Amino acid sequence: MIVILKRDVKGTGKAGDVVKVSDGYARNMLLPKGYAEEATKNNVHTLEKKAKETAEKEAEKINRMKVTIESKSGEGGRLFGSITSKDIADALEEQEGIHIDKKKIVLDQPIKEVGTKRVKIKVYPGISATLAVEVTC
Repeated sequence: MIVILKRDVKGTGKAGDVVKVSDGYARNMLLPKGYAEEATKNNVHTLEKKAKETAEKEAEKINRMKVTIESKSGEGGRLFGSITSKDIADALEEQEGIHIDKKKIVLDQPIKEVGTKRVKIKVYPGISATLAVEVTC
């Protein structure tokens, strides 16, 4: 049986996941305790719609944000190292409290100069945001 989890279930999945479980487990454990609901077309459509709306709101929020990353630089504003997608993800979580997987941050190449750069973030399939990243020394 395919179900949508309403809350995290150890060994099965996280809230919002659509998972396939045995019929007995679904009927005797997940459904009666309210941990899951059956994945009908209507329920799956509603879940996808909510996820998309949430992603759009998060993208709007990220578009208005600016994170600052401090790094050491030499002459002419060139950094000794570089700013990677992991650095940007860590700064976003530390400064704004938003957790974004580093794989969703699109960098053609690492940032190697002081200044402000616009970085694309894939929030949801088909929905992306642009984050302002200021690199200072």
